[in-house]
Amino acid sequence: MPNVISDKVKKHLVPAIIFIAVAIFLAFKVPTVAIAWVTAILLLTIYLFAFEVVDVDIAALSIMVLLGLTSLFFPVMGLDKPLVDSKDLFDGFASNAVMSIIAVMIIGAGLDKTGIMTKVAGFILNVGGTSEKRIIPIVSSTVAFISSFMQNVGAAALFLPVVSRISARSGVPMSRLLMPMGFCAILGGTMTMVGSSPLILLNDLILTSNTALPANQQMETWSLFSVTPIGLPLVLAGIIYFVLAGRYVLPSSKEESSTTGSDAMKYFHDVYGIDYELFEVVITDNSDLIGMKLDEVETKYQVRIIATKLPGQETRVGPGALDRDTGLKAGMVLGVVAEPKNLDHFVEKYNLKKRDELRTFFEALANTKAGIAEVVIPPSSKLIGKSARDVWMRKRYGIAMVGLHRDGKTMREGEDIRNIPFHSGDTLVVHTTWEALARLEKDKNFVVITTEYPREELRPKKVLWAGLFFAIALSMVLFTDIRLSIALLTGAVGMILSGVLKIDEAYEAVSWKTVFLLASLIPLGLAVEQTGTAKWIAEQTLSVVGDMPIWVIQLSVAALATFFTLVMSNVGATVLLVPLAVNIAIGVGANPAVFALIVAIATSNSFLIPTHQVNALIMGPGGYRVPDYIRAGGIMTFLFLVILISVINLLY
Repeated sequence: MPNVISDKVKKHLVPAIIFIAVAIFLAFKVPTVAIAWVTAILLLTIYLFAFEVVDVDIAALSIMVLLGLTSLFFPVMGLDKPLVDSKDLFDGFASNAVMSIIAVMIIGAGLDKTGIMTKVAGFILNVGGTSEKRIIPIVSSTVAFISSFMQNVGAAALFLPVVSRISARSGVPMSRLLMPMGFCAILGGTMTMVGSSPLILLNDLILTSNTALPANQQMETWSLFSVTPIGLPLVLAGIIYFVLAGRYVLPSSKEESSTTGSDAMKYFHDVYGIDYELFEVVITDNSDLIGMKLDEVETKYQVRIIATKLPGQETRVGPGALDRDTGLKAGMVLGVVAEPKNLDHFVEKYNLKKRDELRTFFEALANTKAGIAEVVIPPSSKLIGKSARDVWMRKRYGIAMVGLHRDGKTMREGEDIRNIPFHSGDTLVVHTTWEALARLEKDKNFVVITTEYPREELRPKKVLWAGLFFAIALSMVLFTDIRLSIALLTGAVGMILSGVLKIDEAYEAVSWKTVFLLASLIPLGLAVEQTGTAKWIAEQTLSVVGDMPIWVIQLSVAALATFFTLVMSNVGATVLLVPLAVNIAIGVGANPAVFALIVAIATSNSFLIPTHQVNALIMGPGGYRVPDYIRAGGIMTFLFLVILISVINLLY
C-alpha cells in the first residue's frame, strides 16, 4: 500500500507544483483579490479534471463545497463578500439543464426497453445488405439522429449490440463499423439543443451571463433546432469521411461474433487468441483435490470452474452458486472452461476423470442455456477501479471471466486477471448463462456486446406508448413555450405511468454521476462571471488576437474548447469557457450568443484520444488502440473546426 500511495503522489506532484506556481504568478497579475481566488479555483478544477486526481463528479462536488466555504472565510480571504452567495450555491440541482438531462436519460431507457433497437438493426440489414459502404452511412446516420434527442453516450451504448448483430450477419468486422458509429454519435449531439450536455446547459449559461450584461447586450437563448444547420453538415462530413477514407484510417481487427458452437470458439480465437473449450470432469475418491477450494487451483492451473454437482444434489451454476471459497469433494462433477492442454495437465495432476462429452451438465450448460460472451465496462460503471475478486464477480453476477482485453492486448486466466482493477472500456470475455447475461443488460455497470443468444422478452407491446410519449415531449418542445425540462419530463413520466419503464428502472437509467458533475459546476460558472474573472481573461486574450479577423478569433475559441474537452469533461469545459467567449465577443463587437454557441458545439470535437465517454466505450469491442484514434480522429478534428467556423460565418 505505501508503494501505491507513493506512486500516486509522484504521478501528481510535478503537475501540482506547476499549477501552484502558475496560480501564485497570476495572483500578482490580476486586478482584484476576488479574481485571484476564482482564477486559483479555476486552475484547481482544471488540474483535478486533467490529471484525474479523483473522479470528475467528486472533483466538481469538491469545487462547489469550496465555493460554499467562502461564505464563512471570505473576511480572512480579503474579500468583501463570498465568491458565490450561499442561497445560489445549489441552484444547479434545480436548474432547467439538469432536469432536462435526467428526463432525456429516462426517455432513452424507455425506447430501449421496448426492443425497438432490435427492429432498427433488422431494418438496417434489410436496406444496407452486407456492403460496408452502404452499412456505414445507414448505421452512422441512424445513430446520429437518435443521438440528437438523447445523450450521445446513451445512443452509442444502445447501438453497440445493434452493430454487433449487424457485424455478425453481414460479415463486416466490428472495427470497421464501431468508430464511424461512435464518432457520429458524438456529432449527432450537435444537431439539437438536447443532443449533448453542453448544449442543454448553454441556455442556462447564457441567462447567467445576462445578469452581468447591460440591457443592450442581453443575449437571446437558442431554440431546439437552432444548431441543426451546423450539426447536420458535421454529421454529413463524418459519414462521407468514413465512406471515402474508412479503408485507410479504420483497422480491420474483428470478425463477426457468434455465441454458440464452433463458430463462437473460432470467433474468440481469432479476436482474442483464446482457445477455451467446455469440459466435464469428476473428482475421484483418491484425488488430492478433495478438501481444496476453487481459489487454490484455478489461477495456478489456468482453469475456470463454472458449475458443480454432488450426487443427489442440485446443479450449482449461475449467480450465487459458486465463489472462490467453494470446497471440492469426492464424487463432485465439475464443469470446467479451459484450454485443452491446461485441462489435461489439471486432470493428470489431481487424478481426475475426464468425460468425453457433457453428461451431468448437458442441459444446464447447453448452447441454448450458456456460452462465451463479451461485456464492456462503460465509463459510468461503479466497478471501475475494482477487480473481479473485489466484487466476487462469479458469485454476484454469475459470470466467469476467462479473458480481459485492454489496449489491444488480451490477458488470460493464469495472468491474475481477477486481481486487475477494471478500467473504462475494458472488454471482458466471460462464460455465463444466458439468463445471467440478460440480467447484465439491465445493469449499468456493464454493456453487453454479445447479442445472438436466447433471452427473455423485453416489452415490445409498449412500443406504441413509448413512441407516443416521445412524440408528445418532442411536440411540446417544438410547438409550445413551455420550459424544456417540463416538456421532457412529461415524456419521461408518461413512459413510467404507461408501464414502459418501472420507477426503479427509471432511477437506474439516470447517470447520477453526470447529474452531480453538471449541477456542481454551475456555481463555478456563476463565480467566474460575477467576479469579473471572465471579463479579465477575455481582455488578456483580446490583447493577443483582438486585431485579427473575427473568424480567426472564433477559431481560437473553438480550438481552446477542443483542447479543454480532451483533458477534462465537456461540461466542465463549457462552464469555464462560455463566460470567457461571451466577454471576448463583447470586446470585439461580435455577437456573444454566437461565441457561446461555438464553445458548446466545439466541446463535442473530441476524437483525437479516447477520453470522451463514447470513445472509451467502443475502444474494447472495436479492438482499437490510441494510435487508431489519433489516425482517424486527427483528420476528423480538423474537419470539425473548418466546418464549424465556416457554417457559423455563413449563417451569422
